Amino acid sequence: MKRVRQVLVILIAVGVGCWLAWRAWGPHPEDRTVLSGYIESETLNLSAPVSGFIARLDVARGDRVAAGQALFAMDDASLCAQRDQAAANLAQAQAQIAVAQAKLAQSRSSAAAAQAQAVNAAEDLKRYRSALRVNAETVSRQQVDTAVATAANAAGQADAARGDVAAQESQIASAKAQSAAQQAALADIAARLAQLTPQAPAGARVQDVFYQKGEWAADNQPVVSLLPDDKVKLRFFVPETQVTRYRPGETVHFDCDGCAPGLTARISYVSAQPEYTPPIIYSRNTRDRLVFLVEALPADGRNLPPGLPVDVTPLP
Repeated sequence: MKRVRQVLVILIAVGVGCWLAWRAWGPHPEDRTVLSGYIESETLNLSAPVSGFIARLDVARGDRVAAGQALFAMDDASLCAQRDQAAANLAQAQAQIAVAQAKLAQSRSSAAAAQAQAVNAAEDLKRYRSALRVNAETVSRQQVDTAVATAANAAGQADAARGDVAAQESQIASAKAQSAAQQAALADIAARLAQLTPQAPAGARVQDVFYQKGEWAADNQPVVSLLPDDKVKLRFFVPETQVTRYRPGETVHFDCDGCAPGLTARISYVSAQPEYTPPIIYSRNTRDRLVFLVEALPADGRNLPPGLPVDVTPLP
């Protein structure tokens, strides 16, 4: 029994010694070769094209927003009044078109009747003159003169009726032009009203909110700042001896503190200009090293805050 205990003690001592030796001289995670870099994101500032009071805030700092989600709303009382006025003007123009079209129908009917009378009067005059040439005793000069006057009067009435038709057509064209102008004004106001309620163009994280409800914001002054998911990217640096391995479209693996394992990114840009390792990632192994900047878009950038250091696994 005593011998068994001695063997166990020896085995345990050997195992502990081997473990300590491996810890002392074996490979360490911090010694593995990696490419140093960091997360960067392009900030998107949302503003309104007109000055006014902030009527509503729909997000807060740190919120996640989906594409198309409303962010804030400016006071729209003035534009709503303009919209109502433009709608009233449009309704008035359309009513004028309806009235003018009704008058045009009447004028065309009157013109058709006047033209028929003019044709009949001209035919009567033609018959009187023909009869006068054949036998002057069958038709008196007075009858011929009356027919001439009647034909001239009928022709004049037909011309006047056609003038009325042309005038009504011109009035309808003018009313339609006014209606089109009011429709354009209404569409413009609707577009400006939509601009008073900006929406997130893509999934993003709210970086900052610069105003509160009720505050006055100048036109084109940022109200909400976003970090879009599709604008998050890795920036890392590759030694000059390895840069030819990195091409746009290639996939790289990376990790960072507190991140889930197995993260990947697709290379989108490789700089053609060499530079020295930036001070923010200096280390004993990287200082004074000539490197090339490489940018890559992560497969999922939602939980990658800007400035976070990353370690990229070199491509073979």
